[in-house]
Amino acid sequence: MDRSGRERDGKESNLMKALSERSQHVVHLTHNDLDAAGADAIHRIHYGDVFTVFASVGKFPGLFDAVAGAPGRGDLISISDLGYFKDVEKRIKKARSNGWRIEWRDHHRWREEEIRSVEGMVDLLRVDTSVCATGLVARDLAPENPTATEIARVVCDYDLWKHEDPRSKVLGQVVMRGRRNRDYVRDRLAAGVFSDPQIEQEYAAIVREMEENIESSLKHATVYTEPYRIVFAPLYGYPSETAHTIRDTLDTEIEVIVSQNGRFSIRSVPPISHLIAREFGGGGHPHAAGGSFEFTLLDRISFWLFKKNKHYRSLVEVSGTISE
Repeated sequence: MDRSGRERDGKESNLMKALSERSQHVVHLTHNDLDAAGADAIHRIHYGDVFTVFASVGKFPGLFDAVAGAPGRGDLISISDLGYFKDVEKRIKKARSNGWRIEWRDHHRWREEEIRSVEGMVDLLRVDTSVCATGLVARDLAPENPTATEIARVVCDYDLWKHEDPRSKVLGQVVMRGRRNRDYVRDRLAAGVFSDPQIEQEYAAIVREMEENIESSLKHATVYTEPYRIVFAPLYGYPSETAHTIRDTLDTEIEVIVSQNGRFSIRSVPPISHLIAREFGGGGHPHAAGGSFEFTLLDRISFWLFKKNKHYRSLVEVSGTISE
C-alpha cells in the first residue's frame, strides 16, 4: 500500500472514513491477482488518480457494501474481474441511492438471468469470457493506447493459461507473493515496464520455493482414472503452477489442488471446471475455477495426516454427471 492512503485492501477499519474523505472521482473495486493489477494499471493510465479496493472473491460482497454505503457525489464505482453474487442487486440499489454511477466489466461466466437482472441497474455491464478482465478494461478505456494494449496482451497470456509470453508467468507469480509486490507490479505496468531487477530478484526467490512446494504436492497426489483422469494433491503453494506441472507430469485431464481448510483450485482440459466448482459452493472459468469441501475437524485431521480425504470421491462422482 502506498503512503498516500489511496489504496485499501478492505482490512482496515477506517475504509469507510477513507472513502468519505477521498479526493478521487473513481473507485476501482477489483480482484487481487495479476489480472486485477493490470486492470488497475489501465484505470490509472486513463483516469489518473484512482482509489483502489482490492478484494478476494469471498470479501467482494462486504467490500461492495462498504463502498456502496459511502457518499457517491456522482462519482464512479468501476468493478472489474469480480463476478455476480447472490443479492448483489441490493448493493447496487444502495450505491445508486447514495449517488454512485456503476460500471462493471467481468470475464467470468454469468447466467443469462444474472445479466438481465444487473444490466438495467448499472451504467455499463460488460461480460466477455473470451478475454481477461484487463483486456476488457483496455478495450473500453484505452483502445488506442499502446501501453494498455501490451499490458492486456501480457496479462491475458497468464490469466487465460496461454503461456506464450514468458513475462506473464514472472509477473503472475510475483504479484501473488504479497500486497507489496502486487502494487509494485501495478505501478510498473502503468509506466510501461514489464521487468526490472526487483521483479527478477523476487521471481528467482519464488522459483526456488515453488519447486520445493510442487514436489511435495506431487509426492502426495491421488489419482482417479474414471470418468476422467483426475488428480487430487495438497496445496503447499502456487496452485496454478502446481496444477500445470501435475498435468505435464501425470498426463491428467483434471487437477484439484486442495488447501488444509478444504478450499480447492480446479483446472481441467474439458471446459467443466466452473460447473464442478458450482456444486461445491464456488465458480470460475470453464478451464479454471475454485470451490470448497466442507471439512469437519475430523476431515482436517485426516487430510493433515494422510493428504487425502473422502470428499475426493464426491467430486469425482460430480464430474461424471456433467456434460461438456
